[in-house]
Order: sequence, then C-alpha cells, then structure tokens
Amino acid sequence: MKHLLSIEAMDTASIKTILENATVIKAQRGDSQHQPLAGQTWAMIFTKSSTRTRVSFETGIRELGGGVMFLNANDLQLGRGEPIQDTARVLGRMVQGAVIRTFAQSDVEDFAQYSGIPTINALTDAEHPCQILTDIFTYQEACGPIAGKTVTFIGDGACNVPVSWIWAAGKLSFELRIAAPKAHQPCPDLVAKAGGNITVTDDCNAAAEGADLLYTDVWVSMGMEKEAAQREQDFIGYQINEALVARANKGALVMHCLPAYRGKEIDEPTLEAHAETIFTQAENRLHTQKAILDWLVS
Repeated sequence: MKHLLSIEAMDTASIKTILENATVIKAQRGDSQHQPLAGQTWAMIFTKSSTRTRVSFETGIRELGGGVMFLNANDLQLGRGEPIQDTARVLGRMVQGAVIRTFAQSDVEDFAQYSGIPTINALTDAEHPCQILTDIFTYQEACGPIAGKTVTFIGDGACNVPVSWIWAAGKLSFELRIAAPKAHQPCPDLVAKAGGNITVTDDCNAAAEGADLLYTDVWVSMGMEKEAAQREQDFIGYQINEALVARANKGALVMHCLPAYRGKEIDEPTLEAHAETIFTQAENRLHTQKAILDWLVS
C-alpha cells in the first residue's frame, strides 16, 4: 500500500511519475472521464487551519469521483484525547483514504500504520510534501526540468517547507541554497543525511546570486504565534524584494506558498510583479494533488 508521508520517504521515480501525471491531469481538467476514486470516501482530518490545502483536496477528490468528509479536532474524539492509533483503526474500516494536516509527523505516520488505508501528509511541523511537489511542478511547467537549476529559499530555514526542499534537492539533482539567520537554519545532520548540492548561509545576497528560483514562506508558522515578535526581529532583512530579484538570473521565478505577509518576507511590488507565478503555484495544488491521489490508488 502506498502513502505520501514525506519527501524523505519518496523515491525519485515516484516523484517523477506524479509530476508527469500532474501535467496530463491539468491539461485534461473538465474533459477527462478518469475517476479512480469512484465509489470511495476519503476523510480529511485537519487540526491546522487551511485555505489552499483544504479547497484543493476537497475539489480534487470530488473531480476524481470520490466523496469527502472534512473533520477537525472538535469533530473527533482526538480532541478529547483518543489515541491516534484508535482513531485510525476506526476510520480505516469506514473510509478508503485519509488526508491529514496536523502538528506532529508521528501522528500521520501512526495513522498510516494503524489505519490500513492510503494516507497523505497535507502538512506537519516536519514536512510539507504536497507543497514542494506542487512547487517543482510549477517550476517545470514554466521553465523545463529543475535538474541542474538553482533554488534559493529565503527565511526560516528550519521549518517544514525548506526541509521538504532539502529532501527534494538530492532526489531531483538541483542546487539548493538556504539563507536564514543562524538561529533558524536547518539541522546540519539533516542536510548531510539528505545529500545533494545544498548550501546554508546567513547571506541573502550571496544565496540569490544567479538563482533560477527565489522562494519564501511566512516568518511565523502556525503554532509559533507566541514567538511572533521575536521572530519578526530575527528575520529583518530576510525578504524577497526587487533588489534581491536583481541578483538572480534574468527570468528567475519568484514563489511563495501563501499566505503572504506583504512588507515582511516579500515586499508588495515584488509579489505583484510575480503574482501570475505565485497564484498559478496556488492553483497547481489542485492538479498536483489529484496526481498524488491517482498515484496512491493506482
């Protein structure tokens, strides 16, 4: 049985299959009779708020012929302390798949182990695999293969998005640069384990020089709201703006996984100048996640 729990656990062939299928699925949207989820019901279990992830998965499951139920912590006995393995055993007897957005990576992995149904990590504190697969699809759709290119991440280098980028770099043979304050850089052991061509620095200008893709995310991730004031001080200067874009290669893409806080991790003029890419990136969550669902049940 297949799951999508992390980029770390994926093999390169599976990643490429999903990316190739996303191209077909996007092109055929509205015309395809392909409904691999026909007769199935999928549960979406979210203990973190969501716009793009929820809407894209709900739409995608329905477009592939399935039914979907949305469950938050207040809807389930999880909110009253029921162990994840018990919830998993119950839902595994009633639904055909699960999409989980939560805090602990172990919760997603335990659910997959005990439920016996295909399980998707729709974001944890450790990784955001669906987002990074979408980002790579978006880059390749616009610019061709990402292999041999340079991706630069600016901001919190220890959060889930750059961690997933780290795992992807070695599997898809692109250069990854992460510019982050020293206190917010990824664990050196993780970088070493992932392999690949990865540079971690606190110098945004050096990281952006000659890049093919500039990428950022919020400074304050969900669950870190109490640290907001300190983090906003820590990340001053770690912003994608016109001056930083000028250091990248001509025609470099700018991406943001949204929501964006203008004037913080990205300035208003830069976001608006690259809005077509950023909102295509958001749209592509739908097509990529349909490809993930199709891959899981194939």
